[in-house]
Amino acid sequence: MKTLLLIDGHAMIHRAFHALPMTMTTKAGEPTGAIYGFFLMFHKVLGDFKPTHLAVAFDTPKPTFRKKLYKGYQAKRPPMDPTLKAQIPQIKTLLDAGGIQRIERSGFEADDVIGTLVEQNKKNFERVLILTGDRDLLQLTDTNVFLIAPKMGVTNFDLYTPYEVEKKYGVTPEHFPDYKALAGDSSDNYNTARGIGPKTTRMLLSDHPTIEDLLTNIDTVTNPRWRTILTENKDRIILFKKIATILRSLDIDTTEQQLEFNGYQDDLQESLKKFELFALSNKLFPTPSTTKKTEPSMKKKLIPEQINLF
Repeated sequence: MKTLLLIDGHAMIHRAFHALPMTMTTKAGEPTGAIYGFFLMFHKVLGDFKPTHLAVAFDTPKPTFRKKLYKGYQAKRPPMDPTLKAQIPQIKTLLDAGGIQRIERSGFEADDVIGTLVEQNKKNFERVLILTGDRDLLQLTDTNVFLIAPKMGVTNFDLYTPYEVEKKYGVTPEHFPDYKALAGDSSDNYNTARGIGPKTTRMLLSDHPTIEDLLTNIDTVTNPRWRTILTENKDRIILFKKIATILRSLDIDTTEQQLEFNGYQDDLQESLKKFELFALSNKLFPTPSTTKKTEPSMKKKLIPEQINLF
C-alpha cells in the first residue's frame, strides 16, 4: 500500500526522552537515552505500518507567527532539559545518515510543515499517517489521513480516525481548532473562556459548529453565565482559533521521489555504533546472528491491518 508517514520530530523526541530512563550514556558520559528511544519508536512504526515514503518534521528556534500574535503562547512550558537539548542535533545527524528526509521551515512549527505535506500529498497516497503526541494535529485527520499517538512507553500506539476524533471531542476534525479555542489548552497556555470547559464546549459547538457562528449568535445561548463569558472573551476566542489552526500552504517543494523510503542507508549503522548503541544498531540492521537476539517489546495495541479497515 502506498503510504506516507509524517513524523513530528520534536514531539516524538520529547516522548522518547521522558518514557525511558535518563541514565543511558556512552562510556564517556554522553547522554543517549532520547536517541535510543526515538529510533526504537521510529523503527517500530516502520515495521508495523511499512510506509513507502516518509519525512520527519522539526520545529526551529526562531519565534513563530503564533508567538508574535500571542506572547503568552506556550509561556508556561518549562525550559528544555539540557540533556534532551543536546541530543536533538545528534538525532538530526543520524536521520541524515540514514537517508531519511528531514524538513523544517524557519518561523513555523513542525505542525505547519506536516499540515502542508498532508495537503500536498493526501490525494497521491492510499493513506497518510502522522506520528505525534500533539493532539493539535487531529484536525488533519481525513478519510485516508490517520494519526498515530504513543499510548505507553515507545512501542504502544493509539489510532485516531475522523470518527475517533468526533467520538472523543464531539467535533469533526476541521472544527478541532474551534474546540481548542473555546475549551482552552494548558500546554499552550490558552486561557480563553474561563468557566467553559470541554463538556460545555461540546454542547455549544453541537449547535454552532464554528466559533464565528457561535459568537454571532450569542443571544441563542440559553445559559446567561455562558453568554457573559462568551461576550467578555470574544476577541481572545477568535485569536486562539487562529493560533490553533495548522497552516497547510507553506513553501515546501519536496517531491514524492525525495520522500521515498527504501530502507536505512548504511551510514546510520556506523553512526549508531559511535554512540555505543550496539543493540539498536543490530535491531535496525539485523544479521542472521542478531535476529534471534531481539529486545523484548510490549504487546502492540494497533496493527497495520486495523488501519486498512478505515
